[in-house]
Amino acid sequence: MSVIIKAVVKGSPAYKAKISAGDTLVSIDGNEIMDVLDYRFYQNEAKLTVEFINKKGNFKFKKIKKKVYEEIGLEFETYLMDKKHACKNKCVFCFIDQLPKGLRDSLYFKDDDSRLSFLFGNYITLTNITEHEVDRIIKMHISPINISVHTTNPELRVKMMKNKNAGKALEIINRFNAAGIKLNCQMVLCPDYNDGEELERTLRDLTALENAECIAAVPVGLTRFRDGLAKVKPFDKERAIKTIEIIDRFGKECLEKYGERRVYAADEFYILAERELPDASHYEEFLQLENGVGLVALLNSEAKSAMEECDYKLTKKRIITIATGEAAYPFIKKIVDSAAQKWDNLECRVKAVKNNFFGRSITVAGLITATDILDQLNGIDLGEELLIPAVMLRDGGDMFLDSVTLEELSEKLNIKITPVANDGYELIDAILGIKEKE
Repeated sequence: MSVIIKAVVKGSPAYKAKISAGDTLVSIDGNEIMDVLDYRFYQNEAKLTVEFINKKGNFKFKKIKKKVYEEIGLEFETYLMDKKHACKNKCVFCFIDQLPKGLRDSLYFKDDDSRLSFLFGNYITLTNITEHEVDRIIKMHISPINISVHTTNPELRVKMMKNKNAGKALEIINRFNAAGIKLNCQMVLCPDYNDGEELERTLRDLTALENAECIAAVPVGLTRFRDGLAKVKPFDKERAIKTIEIIDRFGKECLEKYGERRVYAADEFYILAERELPDASHYEEFLQLENGVGLVALLNSEAKSAMEECDYKLTKKRIITIATGEAAYPFIKKIVDSAAQKWDNLECRVKAVKNNFFGRSITVAGLITATDILDQLNGIDLGEELLIPAVMLRDGGDMFLDSVTLEELSEKLNIKITPVANDGYELIDAILGIKEKE
């Protein structure tokens, strides 16, 4: 597949070689360029031969000399150089299938793209990967690869993902492991599907892989919009406790075998089980924060250190509010109470926002909408500033899931709203208003 060049950076090696916008990139050193991974990998050498088709339709070859790893200087229509690969599964637990109508279009797109796994940490199921991509990952030693495994039982994987190739795709995991590719494995657990004995089977298979460096389990998230979908039960306290016990047992076995825990339960399991969460040392390298594994422990650890190190003087009364999800509320409240003990002039209120939009079983902060914040906080004295977790907003940091912008919500509540990353140092700074004073 050839790729049309949208622009050439002025002064770049490609510019000096007289390659132009509108030309079509074919290959680099004889290697066909299919997408951004090919382009990035094959452009690294100091001496290159670039094959392209000019605007007249003629094949051309240009010799390029540059520094090792220096960019050639070509730009393309999209970052990936082609379209994102859409998911071909119909998983019984898919959150996107549980979204209501009327949200922004981008929320309904299911990606299952191996390139996004490497570039941005997205998780892939391997049911959508071509043999070319598998061979390329091994050849380029692209590592780590993030994989949504869910189960290593082929028949069960087909049942849960509703894809006839879901079971066969598991063999790719073994190929990656044999090639020395590091694997981060994720499991969305559904009661009576892949928990209990099936979870033990999956963990037994995955912990036997030398290069499966992180294996994490998260509980299924169920919204109120499941009409026509497979029946899936939520986790209760008893099942959450049993799940943690299984995961802890395999984690201890990995500590003995590899010197690393490797197997983790998401924070939600501990909250459901009403158990104290492990401290930060439990999570080692925090390899699956994006799946809610160790988020609370890291935030607590950072916030504690931030308060110990901070000598900032709060010279006048500061009254603010933090809005968060029900799951995070007790942990944020504990941090705020500690801060209030250190700074007498601080009054920080914490509000747990109930998720009426998606349903009360959804308690994480990242799925709170502006609609619920407005409904539950409107008319309340919020002080001089409202802090919210940045995960409530899309990547651009300006819009909630229900397509309400940060500016619109700020105007309706008549208060400044500040998104705060899941970082204990940033949280303490935001609570104290330090950045405003600088």
